Amino acid sequence: MTFAVNVSFEVYPPRSQENLPQLHESIRALDTASPDFISVTFGAGGSSTRDSLEVLTFIKDNTSAQPLAHLTCVGTTRQEASELISSFVEQGITEFLALRGDLPDGEAKHRGELHHAIDLVNLMKSDLNHSQAIDRIAVAAFPNGHPESQSLDEDIETLLAKQNAGATLAITQLFFYAEEYAGFVDKASKAGVTIPILPGLMPITSPGRLARVLELTGEEEPHQLSQQLRSTDNPEEWKFLGIEWCARMIRELVDARAPGIHLYAFNQHKTVLSALEQAGVR
Repeated sequence: MTFAVNVSFEVYPPRSQENLPQLHESIRALDTASPDFISVTFGAGGSSTRDSLEVLTFIKDNTSAQPLAHLTCVGTTRQEASELISSFVEQGITEFLALRGDLPDGEAKHRGELHHAIDLVNLMKSDLNHSQAIDRIAVAAFPNGHPESQSLDEDIETLLAKQNAGATLAITQLFFYAEEYAGFVDKASKAGVTIPILPGLMPITSPGRLARVLELTGEEEPHQLSQQLRSTDNPEEWKFLGIEWCARMIRELVDARAPGIHLYAFNQHKTVLSALEQAGVR
């Protein structure tokens, strides 16, 4: 049986212009799943605003999906952030994911006037130059807690504050068990969070990919998945195991009445589309 479930994807600007045609091919393939939106990271791998805008514009002009632009605020002034948002809006990009962003390497303190994602949300809602033009403001959520937070309660309080500031959607950090998402959503709902919370997933298709994800997110190692991946040296089996794990999570999250599924595509369409197909979503 195939279920009609809202899906969305994340991609990032390629490091080299030579890889842009390959990304365009993947975006067209992702569009066959009729996604609600395709988000594009900002500044990944040293890319520029122009690189992100180029990918967002391609999505707007060549797919049925809404382009959603990531924005980070660490080290920027209110004026710089406002001008950046306006530059996207002028190009027809009206949906955003407001993020704090990572500190530059070697820096221990935040610079600039904007220090947290909520500062970006407040700016988007208060700036008359673009507040009426913005259709969606997404923010991040952390089912297992942000690495810098003191508790999960603190994370939920932060999410509630983002909602009160004007956020209309939350997208979670990666997690590896559906019950982690369900428990977080239940706790957030009881605290007053009413905006949709999309679960963010990625097919983990190698031990190296898992190690990198754990390094970036600070998540605890999912021992069962880790053991499965380490049980073989065959890359095709790694791919099978990663897709199977992701597909099972999708089914469980759909059963838990998640409002959709957000997939971190890593600029590759085959694994995420396979996971959706195997889950019976597409």
